[in-house]
Amino acid sequence: MYKVIELMYNKWFLVLLLIGNFIGTIYGYYWYGGQLSSTEWYFVPFVPDSPTATLFLCILIVLILMNKKWGLIDALAFTTLIKYGVWAVAMNLLTFMETGFVSWIGLMLVASHSIMAVQAFLFLPYLEIKPVHLYITAIWLFHNDVIDYVYGQYPVYGQLAQYSDHIGYFAFWLSVLVLVLLYQLVPRSNSLTND
Repeated sequence: MYKVIELMYNKWFLVLLLIGNFIGTIYGYYWYGGQLSSTEWYFVPFVPDSPTATLFLCILIVLILMNKKWGLIDALAFTTLIKYGVWAVAMNLLTFMETGFVSWIGLMLVASHSIMAVQAFLFLPYLEIKPVHLYITAIWLFHNDVIDYVYGQYPVYGQLAQYSDHIGYFAFWLSVLVLVLLYQLVPRSNSLTND
């Protein structure tokens, strides 16, 4: 474990993580292309959840490399990486169970989204928030849940449509869980410069 933490402070390792996550982010937005093409413009920011989470991580890594801090990005990256990483793994496993078929794309999505959630914890040594960042992040997460499950903008998993109410309930509790983790694990800052 110490070796992994040591790696997290290595500039070139962070650059590699940035490149990998940036490529994953681009692919994620591409993956949502069909759904986004039929989405009203005002819902668009709330549809591609996982690539937006990795976009937050890319911004966080750039800030680390520049020796800067932005607590709101810390909070958004930490919570969304865990929430949508876990959510996507659960949805793909449920799809495997529902269809009785395991696809290589599904396995790739399980692996990549598992890595998303793990990365949130790996970046803990860098994170620092103010209470206002926790509040804004909570608004973002719960607003996103409402857009997804009240307005029907959640990611399309055709075989799981019949479970959308249960999936929405699961997403709500994932939001609660990640906010508790944010509150418990990420240190608070009293600095006036950590905006």
